[in-house]
Amino acid sequence: MDQKTTLLRSWMFVPGDRQRMIDKSMALPVDAILMDIEDGVAPEAKDTARRQIAASLDQTAARKKENPSLRTPALYVRINAVGHERMHADLEHVIRPALEGLAVPKTETVEQVKIVERILDDREPKMGMAAGSVRLLIALESPKGLFNAYAIATSSPRVIGLLFGAEDYSRELNLPLRREGEATDLIYARSSVVNAAAAAHIQAVDGVWPNFQDVDGLRKFAQQSRRLRFSAMSLIHPAQIDDVNAAFTPTADEIDYCRRVVQSFDDAQARGEGAIAFGGQLLDKAIVDRARQTLALAESLGV
Repeated sequence: MDQKTTLLRSWMFVPGDRQRMIDKSMALPVDAILMDIEDGVAPEAKDTARRQIAASLDQTAARKKENPSLRTPALYVRINAVGHERMHADLEHVIRPALEGLAVPKTETVEQVKIVERILDDREPKMGMAAGSVRLLIALESPKGLFNAYAIATSSPRVIGLLFGAEDYSRELNLPLRREGEATDLIYARSSVVNAAAAAHIQAVDGVWPNFQDVDGLRKFAQQSRRLRFSAMSLIHPAQIDDVNAAFTPTADEIDYCRRVVQSFDDAQARGEGAIAFGGQLLDKAIVDRARQTLALAESLGV
């Protein structure tokens, strides 16, 4: 992930037609909210979702103007799929100053990203927004999208992350309905998303753990996500926020170990040594760089 990009560990879907949920989400400790106009909203409620999201964005912009230190989660909107007529209505409503980004679902080609990019390039100046200010979180939800992952990830400077759409992808492969064994049947696809994101220096956001009552399953899945080197997870319920944030935050033990690794290596360098042994492990520059990255992440998160 590009170190200039703020890490957003938790991305919570919020139905755009549920005003109470949108209002509540603004004060939650989640890093980003995905106000939804796509799959989480019934067709007959999409107009309501657009209006409510637009009004919420305007209200937030006004509040932040009055109080520049006001903290809210990053404000993203999941629009309907590119090519669908609903997408144009979505963008007409939600591209406004408080919008920080769009989640673009069911993306399979570079051209789909370019379509959204062109609309943003045209609309941002008309809305008094800085050019390039709206970022894109691209959802990969099909085998075709997965095969094109790196090209999609590098198709626009607006793209800040890839989101794995586990449920749609599972449908494409006709996988079992119930998740088992930390979703091991999705490891290939998930790892492919991580590698494409890493190659493009952007975030990799894992799919949701659908059973919000299964806390143990969520924790195991989130830990596996981090081991696969996702930098974040999406979620569907406020009860999942703390566990997801914790999974993608370096622990006190990790921070302490990384500090000792860096200090030992720096001391060795000062003595004119190269690789050294530390706790039974050979330390070289690549390992120490990983330790420094963890410390930089912890610092950026205020840990």
